[in-house]
Amino acid sequence: MLTSAPLWTVRSFVELSSTVRNKCAACYRQFNRMEHLVEHMRASHHSPHEPRCGVCGKHCRSLDALRDHLGFGASLPPKPACATAFAAKGCPLCLAVFPSSSSLRAHGPTCHHSRAPVPSRGAMPRMPVGGVVALGCKMVGGGSDGTLDLCGRVCVIDENETIVFENFVRPLLPVTHYRYETTGIRPEYLRDAPTVKMVQRQVEGILLNGEQPWKVRSSRGAARILVGHGLEHDLDALGMDYPAYLKRDTAEYPPLMKTSARLMSNSLRFLTQSCLGYDIQTGHQHPYEDCVAAMRLYKRMRAMTHGPRKNGGEGDACAAVAFPARRQRELERMSPEELLSMSKLDYHCWCLDD
Repeated sequence: MLTSAPLWTVRSFVELSSTVRNKCAACYRQFNRMEHLVEHMRASHHSPHEPRCGVCGKHCRSLDALRDHLGFGASLPPKPACATAFAAKGCPLCLAVFPSSSSLRAHGPTCHHSRAPVPSRGAMPRMPVGGVVALGCKMVGGGSDGTLDLCGRVCVIDENETIVFENFVRPLLPVTHYRYETTGIRPEYLRDAPTVKMVQRQVEGILLNGEQPWKVRSSRGAARILVGHGLEHDLDALGMDYPAYLKRDTAEYPPLMKTSARLMSNSLRFLTQSCLGYDIQTGHQHPYEDCVAAMRLYKRMRAMTHGPRKNGGEGDACAAVAFPARRQRELERMSPEELLSMSKLDYHCWCLDD
């Protein structure tokens, strides 16, 4: 004689099936209703460009979130299976997981960087046409209490970590605190240095590379991509402006930030130690080492491969309308994998610079 299953068993089975079916194909979050998953996809902007776990394939918004997932962070408990596999065959710098311990050992020397030596001052080489440059500044103090940041030294390097411009800068306002303990700058270094206006013109010439300033606003042309950490602060100190689409700021790049919700920046010192494997900003700080660290971070993120590229790239206007409300019923009938294939990133991934 057949007996019907208890009502609670049927209900639990239906709810469990619905929950599993409504699981995000990127971050693996589960939702009770399909419309909730669609709304999640609309707001999350998942993409193959996000950092991913090399063990389970989960998408993470930032490298910090991926470190938490793998057991390196302190804010969230790790996933045990992924943490165990990563501890055996994972690189703590690039967070890649390798098929064997021998391949991990072979990868190690190529992933670690040594600290860049502070170069001696000399003749500046001729800058190559095009390419990418990194900018770094060291600030001295102005104002009655010495807390106003004034640019006291500036450095620009190319992709090969060669200095193309470096000089002390004489601020327009009086310097009340030279911050010698960290900057190594003395009053006599700035006495005969070029003014900030003179340095501004020289740095602008390097960045624009012969392009007219008005033209750079709408088309890159010959202008160079500018890399740095806290670029707005450095450019403000030089009295300069530069188009946002040509700036690559390691302080504002989402995969390098602490969280996507609070938009908190990691320090360049932390990023260098955690992603490149060495320490910076100890003792007297030369802007050259900041430039090198930012350039290496940029090149590491640019070299990451994220699968085939979609037409139009990522982070364009289409990202905002990937899941239009007028298609809500149609979207709710799609699988999580189909929804993920439609999703687009809400920022420009640096791998697209290649």
